[in-house]
Amino acid sequence: MSSLEQTFAGKIALVTGAGKNIGRTIALDLALRGASVIVNGRSDRAAVDAVVGEINAAGGQAIGYLADVSDQPATERMVADAVAAFGGIDIAVSNAGLRRQTPFLQMGLAEWREILSVALDGAFILARAVVPHMIRRGGGAIVALSGISTHVGTPSRCHVSASKAGLEGLMRALAVELGPLGITCNSVAPGAVDTVRGASAGVLPSGLTERGVPLGRKARVEEISAAVRFLAGPDGRYITGQTLHVNGGVFLA
Repeated sequence: MSSLEQTFAGKIALVTGAGKNIGRTIALDLALRGASVIVNGRSDRAAVDAVVGEINAAGGQAIGYLADVSDQPATERMVADAVAAFGGIDIAVSNAGLRRQTPFLQMGLAEWREILSVALDGAFILARAVVPHMIRRGGGAIVALSGISTHVGTPSRCHVSASKAGLEGLMRALAVELGPLGITCNSVAPGAVDTVRGASAGVLPSGLTERGVPLGRKARVEEISAAVRFLAGPDGRYITGQTLHVNGGVFLA
């Protein structure tokens, strides 16, 4: 097993959209620090299996699960199977999301709903499924991956911006409602991250290129996972309802 401090020993974490990029790094990070991890993906079985393989090869515990988080019955089955496998859920990371780049006047209602169904509906569905299990274990942590777009405005991504704004609002409301039950709810807002962009995401907006970032570079995926780890871990237990900006100063600028 990893020589890293086992901060999450005995904890069970579910990470959505964990087959690649930020989600993969979050899943690996939590697992290497002792958590048993459910690695979720929507359709790429090979990617999910690869992350599970990495974790198990390092001496950790992980299972993979394909489920579309916008599908409530599928998500509920995933959570039930995770609880059966590991005994509960302590940490839920809502990372799954779709990115499209479509001018507003060319955007149809179907595309609008598709984007919101994963990032926003999916976070609600997941929280609704995991919270009862967190209550039974005496508390927990929900961390949602937001983004800088909803704070600075980005052309051709109004649906993404709206979904992330709703996501942050959901976390704030749940923070107040679930706080008395020992459950913290926070968001992390990355900017440009050094990952492989899918074709549907389009060209990186000019304000998020290295020239538009006060720190002059993109984030490393490990810098995003570190923020999630902090909010989900023991040092973040008195932080709730917050959005932690990890975007090199773009929000400030």
